Amino acid sequence: MAASVTAAESPVSVPHVPLVALERVEKTYRTGRLSFAALRGIDLEVEAGEMVAVVGPSGSGKSTILNMIAGIDRPSAGTVTVDGRRLDAMSEEELAVWRGASVGIVFQFFQLLPTLSAVENAVLPLDFARWGTSRERFEQARHNLDLVGLGEKADHLPSELSGGEQQRVAIARALAADPKLIVGDEPTGNLDSVTAVAMFELFARLNAKGKTVLYVTHDRGLAARAHRIVTIRDGLVVDA
Repeated sequence: MAASVTAAESPVSVPHVPLVALERVEKTYRTGRLSFAALRGIDLEVEAGEMVAVVGPSGSGKSTILNMIAGIDRPSAGTVTVDGRRLDAMSEEELAVWRGASVGIVFQFFQLLPTLSAVENAVLPLDFARWGTSRERFEQARHNLDLVGLGEKADHLPSELSGGEQQRVAIARALAADPKLIVGDEPTGNLDSVTAVAMFELFARLNAKGKTVLYVTHDRGLAARAHRIVTIRDGLVVDA
């Protein structure tokens, strides 16, 4: 009997999918008869596990890009895809649920509720998401405060914390749902230079643990510590 010959199987190619992909993204803001093009056709990809700094002059569109990626704002044209989800195609309710589970956002101004303790601020996203039991939520929030080095100050009010400590509480809050992606809009802009460097080192540790970190900064020194710098000018990516 003749031996059967089996053709060698061709390897199956798996398409490359970045964690974040902006394609031909435009954003125009309108006020009455006036309009302003904040983004003019952005193409940008961020790989899982990267730490990326976004730099550029004031008004160049840096924060608008972050708002697109975080699902805070919508493009006027183009597509925004994060972790396989088309944010521009979601309803407001879907976006709210997605944000709570998928992205941690850190702002320049800490936005802590002054009458709540550090742990109560850090637990808020879990409360809104109705994640687990109340005990489990507080255990998770305390764990996140430990990660940022504030476990011993969990019961302090924001007024009892330094600026750097308040920003660390804000980062613990951003970590609430263990998101893959952390975005920061000038997260060190309200801190002195020494505290800002310490804050960056915290981002670097989180990145080393597998978090993808994307942040806007005016500080070229802090930007230079990222894996990659994306430069925005006049609503366009001019260097990535």
